[in-house]
Amino acid sequence: MKFCSQCGNPVIQRIPEGDSRLRYVCDSCHTIHYQNPNIVAGCVPVWGTKVLLCRRAIEPRLGYWTLPAGFMENGETIEQAAIRETAEEACARVRNLSIYTLIDVPHISQVHVFFRAELVDLDFSAGPESLEVALFEEADIPWSELAFRTVGRTLECYFADRRIETYPVRSESIPPLVQPAIR
Repeated sequence: MKFCSQCGNPVIQRIPEGDSRLRYVCDSCHTIHYQNPNIVAGCVPVWGTKVLLCRRAIEPRLGYWTLPAGFMENGETIEQAAIRETAEEACARVRNLSIYTLIDVPHISQVHVFFRAELVDLDFSAGPESLEVALFEEADIPWSELAFRTVGRTLECYFADRRIETYPVRSESIPPLVQPAIR
């Protein structure tokens, strides 16, 4: 951030009085610009024993498979965001949403929240952010082609929980990938 969104003057980084974190601060109008994590909301849309996945038509991870999900917008609930993202990416309608996984991704300042959901019908298709959408049995999930670790983890949990027919709300954190040292 270089300029204040309130007055247009340059901002500096400093720890404001009474705070403990480095923030962007405008010395002209004294606005403190807080930067908070983004919330990603999505669904595990189910039809019988199959899960609906979308092949991404956009970066990041173009061409990889994901659950329908995206950034929550101002003015909507997290459930509304998950329903909207499922409609946008898979042109699918869902019902009976139940919060399922909350995954902190602190190294990119995101929180991913997925709901278990039932597809209303089989009337789905690729939205503008998807190359294709398809239903997958557990054995057919393209595990090595999943776009995000949060999606893989949510699917792992879902299939394990489905075997015992118990779906607890899961809260986890995903650390950054560690790059091997070059020698």
